[in-house]
Amino acid sequence: MNEKQIEQALVRKVKAMGGIAPKFVSPGFDGMPDRLVLFPGGHIAFVEVKAPGKKPRAIQTARHEMLRRMGFLVYVLDDPDQIGGMLDEIRAT
Repeated sequence: MNEKQIEQALVRKVKAMGGIAPKFVSPGFDGMPDRLVLFPGGHIAFVEVKAPGKKPRAIQTARHEMLRRMGFLVYVLDDPDQIGGMLDEIRAT
């Protein structure tokens, strides 16, 4: 499974659970995660989608750490089997 397929699976699962997962584009601010995951009740997280076994680039890791220091949930998703547990955790916060 490649990165695009994992990202599509994420979007489908979020939608099936009543949320949305818009593509996040931040011109001029490199390294931001690929998707926002938004659920009713104000549950939000950022998700960086990678091909299986791939790791975030240094700038991405720095942005993830910055967002976490601000109190946001940030996930790196490289396996579709991670999706269900990750979404359950987002909805529980």
